[in-house]
Amino acid sequence: MGHAGMAAAAVRYLRSAGAPTVAGPVEALPRPDLRAVGEDERAPVDPARFRRVLGHFATGVTVVTAPAVAAGDPAGPAGFACQSFASLSLDPPLVCFMVGRTSTTWPRIARAGAFCVNVLGAHQGELCRGFAVSGADKFAGVVYDAAPVSGSPRLAGAAAWIDCAVHAVHTGGDHLIVVGRVDALGASDDEGADVPPLLFHRGRFLT
Repeated sequence: MGHAGMAAAAVRYLRSAGAPTVAGPVEALPRPDLRAVGEDERAPVDPARFRRVLGHFATGVTVVTAPAVAAGDPAGPAGFACQSFASLSLDPPLVCFMVGRTSTTWPRIARAGAFCVNVLGAHQGELCRGFAVSGADKFAGVVYDAAPVSGSPRLAGAAAWIDCAVHAVHTGGDHLIVVGRVDALGASDDEGADVPPLLFHRGRFLT
C-alpha cells in the first residue's frame, strides 16, 4: 500500500471508530519518486545505532490522555507516556504526537476522538514511568480532573496541558502521526507556579 493509501486507511479507521476527522476531502501529498534499492547499496542504518544517536536529542516528556469512550466504560480513561510531541501550527492552532502502530492505547484515543497532552514537570518522573507500562491500571492513585473541552484527564502538577480534538492522522513508518486541533490550553504559571519541565536524554531523565 502506498503512502496515500495508508493515510486514507488511517482516516477510514478513525471514521469507523466514530471519531471526527478533518473536514472535507483529504488530499494526498504528491507521490514521491520511488526506486528499487540495489543489492550493492548501503543497507539501512542499524536500529540500535539509530536509537543511540537520536537519543542525543533531549526532549520534553508528556502523557497523552483520553476520556473513557462512554460513561461507565470499565476500561476507563486511556493514557500513555510520549516524548514525540511538538507544536505544529499557530493558525490554526495544531499540535502533533507520534504513536507506535502496535500501541494498544491509540485505538482507545482514536475512538474518543480527542485527547489532552500533559506536559510533565521535573518532579513527575515516577508518574511518567507508570504511564510507560503496558497492561497496568495507569490511573491508579493518579490525581486528575477533566480537561474543559474534551473531558480528557488533566494530570495534577503538570507544567502545562493542551486539550485537543483529533484533526488528522498520517502514516510515518512504524508510527502514526496524530495531529490535534487545540481547543483549550493552560500552564502552571497561569496560577503563579513555575514548574520546570521533565527532560529525557540518552535513555534517562535529566536532574
